[in-house]
Amino acid sequence: MSSEVQKQEIATVETVPAERNESESPKSRNIFKRFWGSIYHKPEKQQNAWKLLTNLTRQQRLTFAAAFLGWTLDAFDFFSVSLSATRIAADFGVEPSAVTSAITTTLMLRPVGALIFGAMADKYGRRWPLMIDIILFSIINMASGFAPNLSTFIGLRAIFGIAMGGEWGLGASLALESLPIEARGLFSGIYQEGYATGYLFATLINYAITETNSSWRILFWVGASFSLLAVFIRFFVPESETFERQRNARKILRRSLFKEVILAIKLHWLRMIYMVVLMAFMNFFSHGSQDLYPTFLTTQLGYTNTQMTVTAVIYNIGAICGGTIAGYLSNYFGRRFILAICAICAGAFIPLWIYAPNIQSLQFGAFVMQFFVQGGWGVIPAHINELSPPSFRGLMPGLAYQLGNLVSAASSQIEATIGERYPLKNADGSYKLKNGKPIADYGLTQAIFMGCVCGCLLIAAVVGKEETNKDFNADLMEGENGEKIGADDVKAESIEQGQGENNSVSETSEKAHKTNDN
Repeated sequence: MSSEVQKQEIATVETVPAERNESESPKSRNIFKRFWGSIYHKPEKQQNAWKLLTNLTRQQRLTFAAAFLGWTLDAFDFFSVSLSATRIAADFGVEPSAVTSAITTTLMLRPVGALIFGAMADKYGRRWPLMIDIILFSIINMASGFAPNLSTFIGLRAIFGIAMGGEWGLGASLALESLPIEARGLFSGIYQEGYATGYLFATLINYAITETNSSWRILFWVGASFSLLAVFIRFFVPESETFERQRNARKILRRSLFKEVILAIKLHWLRMIYMVVLMAFMNFFSHGSQDLYPTFLTTQLGYTNTQMTVTAVIYNIGAICGGTIAGYLSNYFGRRFILAICAICAGAFIPLWIYAPNIQSLQFGAFVMQFFVQGGWGVIPAHINELSPPSFRGLMPGLAYQLGNLVSAASSQIEATIGERYPLKNADGSYKLKNGKPIADYGLTQAIFMGCVCGCLLIAAVVGKEETNKDFNADLMEGENGEKIGADDVKAESIEQGQGENNSVSETSEKAHKTNDN
């Protein structure tokens, strides 16, 4: 009898954990399902990319071309330093790490420009702040080519950083506010790859300069000259229709911009912090993989100028392809899902990117690395504009981007300094020398740095939020409790005040549709 009772007790003890596990298993599966569903959603029916490209109106094409060209020239001017860092250092009699401090200075001052020009854009519109911005950074870039010493050069690059800080955010807002929602992901990727396009042009012109044994200063003068074309085109770009609706809505609802800003901070302060953190990792992602790479190729691997140029062209083509394709797919698979995939794949290709056995393998690794680095970036213009509060869309995308730049400003300098402090060694423990100096181990520092960045970026993408394909015109303002105020709400308020429909946002919208139809 006692043995039967013991058996029953044992059976009961064994059954309880099993029942508990069975009850917990569905719960854990539901948590995972909700978590996965927050990142990935079943894609909608895709629209033909070629139709999205060709169905724009003349005004939309002109607006996007002006924004794209400005960002391209911005990148051209920025990469002029990293491409010619070795020759600038030789000219001024300093180490390359001293020249890369100009890159750090430029990045650190960009938030100032984003704040100044972004505030102007939300107050006065996108068009004229962008015009002033491109003229300013063109003048400073021209002056950089005349710098007599490193101190002057760094000072000019600091001012250039302020001008450069206003370009990306305002250009992205102006371009994406004017485009159809279904085309936003594709053109987000194309716009962002103005960065890679500018890098590509700078690489080719730098190659021509070095092959003819000309001065590095010509690269800066050429960039300033190209900017005149962007200035000319922007004279024909109209103001953002979304901004015009917002300004009209503030007038009808008797809201000041200052009150809108306070309300946006009150409602979205945590999201704004997240945006800055995300952009910090994104800037580590790009600058950590690009800024020091040409120096790594020439000084550590001993590539000739031709080999370095060909490699740079290859990985910039990869960047342009990656940004465009990933941006397009993000409209259907979601922004964060594509961003997470790019972070994982970039991390997987770090060994081939740095330690490839031959030049062909390394060029393939560099192509794939930049495909995924800029693939992640192709999502960002749309993602950040969709996350931004409506009253902050001129300021917040650029400010978040440039504050992220500020956090990551020392990327190339950190990599260069550590690489120079721990140079390459021979098998017997002695340092490898080139021209009587130890060869810096830039490769190892870049590999470790990028591995950490890819992991952190993956986490930031997974824990964040998104508002993919958000309608900017249906979210012109916000109420005290965060409720959306769209064109119809403003129209109703206008009629209630006895102003009629003539002053309403809806009339502005109708005019916009007529313009687009033409």
